[in-house]
Amino acid sequence: MALAADNVADSASTVVAGDEDTSVQTQHVSVLSTTLGQAINLVPLESLVDDSSECLFTDLRTATQNARRAGVVQVVLDLGRQKILSSAVLELFLELHAELQQVGCRLRISNASALVREVLYVTGIEHKIGVVERGGDSETARAATGKQQLGDILVSRGVLTVEQLIEGLRVQRESGKRLGEVLIEQGCVTDQEVLQALSQQLSVPEAVLRSGLFDPSLVTLIDRRTLARLRVYPMFQVNNELTLATSNPQNIPCLREVENLTGCRVRPVLVRLAGIQSAIDESPTGVELGNELIAEVDDDFEVIERAVDDLDAIDNLAGDSPIINLVNSLIQRAVRDGASDLHIEPSRDMCRVRFRIDGVLYEAMTLRAELLPSLVSRLKVMANLDISERRLPQDGRIQVVTQGRPVDLRFSSLPGLYGEKVVLRILDKRQAILELDRLGMAPHNLNTYSGFLSKGHGLVLVTGPTGSGKTTSLYAALNSLNTLEKNIVTIEDPVEYQLDIVNQNEVRGNIGLSFAKILKHVLRQDPDIIMVGEIREKETAEIAVQAALTGHLVLSTLHTNDSAGAITRMIDMGVEPYLLSSALVGVVGQRLLRRVCPECKTTYAAPTELVEKFGWDASRAPQLAKGRGCNECYDSGYRGRLAVHETLPITDALQQMIMRNPSRDELSSYLRENKIPSLYEDGVERAREQQTTIEEVSRVVNA
Repeated sequence: MALAADNVADSASTVVAGDEDTSVQTQHVSVLSTTLGQAINLVPLESLVDDSSECLFTDLRTATQNARRAGVVQVVLDLGRQKILSSAVLELFLELHAELQQVGCRLRISNASALVREVLYVTGIEHKIGVVERGGDSETARAATGKQQLGDILVSRGVLTVEQLIEGLRVQRESGKRLGEVLIEQGCVTDQEVLQALSQQLSVPEAVLRSGLFDPSLVTLIDRRTLARLRVYPMFQVNNELTLATSNPQNIPCLREVENLTGCRVRPVLVRLAGIQSAIDESPTGVELGNELIAEVDDDFEVIERAVDDLDAIDNLAGDSPIINLVNSLIQRAVRDGASDLHIEPSRDMCRVRFRIDGVLYEAMTLRAELLPSLVSRLKVMANLDISERRLPQDGRIQVVTQGRPVDLRFSSLPGLYGEKVVLRILDKRQAILELDRLGMAPHNLNTYSGFLSKGHGLVLVTGPTGSGKTTSLYAALNSLNTLEKNIVTIEDPVEYQLDIVNQNEVRGNIGLSFAKILKHVLRQDPDIIMVGEIREKETAEIAVQAALTGHLVLSTLHTNDSAGAITRMIDMGVEPYLLSSALVGVVGQRLLRRVCPECKTTYAAPTELVEKFGWDASRAPQLAKGRGCNECYDSGYRGRLAVHETLPITDALQQMIMRNPSRDELSSYLRENKIPSLYEDGVERAREQQTTIEEVSRVVNA
């Protein structure tokens, strides 16, 4: 008896005898068909997920139809040559299975590798289609054992003793943590053993997420930020069922959100959270130039090319160069999202683009590694730099016009192991807060700061680390003092925002034009108010103090952690304590905190531990706020920033203390005795006002 597959592989036929053990081969065979009694064995000879898979799908359907006509009882699909499976292949298996069932025939799978078996397991297909084990003819089933406690399952598996379980339950009651978490922390079991026990308890399949156990074509099914927020990862989509990796299959709201996003019924698979996060981090977000980002450049976006001294419409160049369009769309998106910096970072296999928004870096997209040289060259052309120099760091400036306003970009490149890393500092004047009442100061801090600025002379210092908004506070001060009756001169590195009537000067270290040198000449320009961008060394500090003592109001910044640190830093630089005590008017310490996103803001009663920690009235516990995370805030729960301050006025008592060169402990005692609110206390008050969170205050202020 022989079966002819007449239409397989472009009319080629394959005949393999059963009892007679004879065969006839033709020129091309993609599916080998063998008849053995009442069963037919089908062997796909090529990969089901390569470029020719559609043709192979057709051949498999044809072979199955021939099997139906032959009236066999069973069709065995041999997957010995298949290394991986895709969602489309799994759908094909179910389709063939349904067709055979209509005529009373059964489809079984044999010779599957361990990885393929696991794919069939997590998708549930092994329960719909029989799977023949290697070296045997029986099917395996991973059946649940019914509802059991996690501890009992671990004990029955022999990985946990009864004594360890009792101790773990005691710690669980005291800490409120999950039992599995407690046992892992105590070293009684591994996380994989807990995962397997949870799988048995919840009747949910478990797996170790790795390459081959998910379909890469599903990478765009759910956007990356949503995956990171929900802590899930799509594995396979078979018909209308999405196999989803999750570390918490009991999180019903999360699963429902995925169902609403995809329109599919979710089949959860229990996976370690670290595996999910790794898959999200490694998945590409935009590897082709033909993605949607390229089409996002608005018509009002122009770049100012200094080499030709005119405005070139960026969009008119997009058709000629996809790289130009990609660079322009990245810049425009960064400006639109309110980013302060744009990072382009090379690695071995990809090029990562990140935006710094509200002081935190967020990944915007990833690109193919080979696109990096073109991206960097385009940015260097825009910055009027040497595109052939890739061994040395370069700095430059780019000017663009977008959304009807000019935006300055500071270009910086740094050669690294895998290529040049580029950072663009975005100086958007619209984002700058140039009015004192918009700084967000608490009323008492605003009154104190305004009092500093009302002095006719003296030194006012604003302190804080890089990126804490010091320069913005100084610009707001200058804006409030700026009148035609006053001569205001600034010394900056670089000039970030241009102010009317103000004489702004830029430090140029390459020609020896330092802060100190410019400051000496500025004093001959009959200034009323001088702003020194930063006091970095002794000479600048001494000249600034002398200027403050000779009738000028001097505003400057220092990199110290708080207001008291400015006093010790100035003395450490070499300024005489008696001069500093006479010149210094006041110090403002500052930090920037992220605001709770208004779009996803929720409120909750302050927990007992916070009420006790801050001494709040337990009978009227305040309502605090936090953000759930949404598309408007990159799923962070925060959007925008506010400043917290610590204002230190120089009183007669403090002047006397400064003259004695006080220690840091003495200054801290002075602040406590005079009840001057610290940065942390100001931040906690903002949390009580539901503007930010206690976690954000602790993260930034490090109290």
